[in-house]
Amino acid sequence: MITLIKTISPLCSFRITRVLYSTTTIPKEHKTKVGKYEINYVKVGNGNHNVLCAPGALGTIWSEFNHQIEGFNRDKFSLIVWDPPGYGKSYPPEKNFSVDFLEKDADMAYELMKVLQIPKFSLLGFSDGGITSLILAAKYPDAVNKLVVWGANSFILPAELEAYKKIKDVNKWSKRLVEPMIEIYGKERFAKYWANWVDAMDAIYQANNGDICSHQLKNIKCPTYILYGEKDPMVDQVHVSHLHTHIEGSRIHLYPEGKHHIHLKYAEDFNKRVQEFLLQQ
Repeated sequence: MITLIKTISPLCSFRITRVLYSTTTIPKEHKTKVGKYEINYVKVGNGNHNVLCAPGALGTIWSEFNHQIEGFNRDKFSLIVWDPPGYGKSYPPEKNFSVDFLEKDADMAYELMKVLQIPKFSLLGFSDGGITSLILAAKYPDAVNKLVVWGANSFILPAELEAYKKIKDVNKWSKRLVEPMIEIYGKERFAKYWANWVDAMDAIYQANNGDICSHQLKNIKCPTYILYGEKDPMVDQVHVSHLHTHIEGSRIHLYPEGKHHIHLKYAEDFNKRVQEFLLQQ
């Protein structure tokens, strides 16, 4: 049975979390040319297992993956964390929220790894980044070693779309939620981006009957780990069973009290489980 979403808290897909770094440990950001974009990214660690980390809607390196940057074993892993096109410091140009913007992000992520001369890598994808990771793994199976997704969905429920529309106007959000994103994007661009994101979800729903990438799941061949907070207000529980059913050999871990940001709320446990999965032969 599908449990419909009741409420969605604004910004629950891209909360800012502060981490105190010493001046000697802050990873250096780099930019590299990929297509028309100057893509901003950080690379940490010297391990043989390369992992690309993909943030969620309007998410950036530091709003999403600071706990993984700090917490992963740098002798075993090399993390590449990016600002997707138009987000964070991968700007300008502005983000184009076309009907296929998530697939374009997946293609851009693949091209980024080619530019960085990393032909084989695993994926950590959160929320929208989970969707782009699903698409990337399906389209480029030879490039992907393992796949980890959480807070991700391959289609949009009617109730989810209506919930997005209710929080389209960021002027109705609390100051606490808005200020971190204004710091990244500025007031006008943040409001424009979020409204355009909601409109893109609506356009995807209308054009594809809600399907984002469900038709591609059968093409995912790599070992896949699906994590989920059972109290996630953004992503209905039906998505977890759908992904698990349609991705052959996938496994699930549930956080009964978890919401959307399980990788931040349960960072130590999350990092331990994900690293163990990635290192399994």
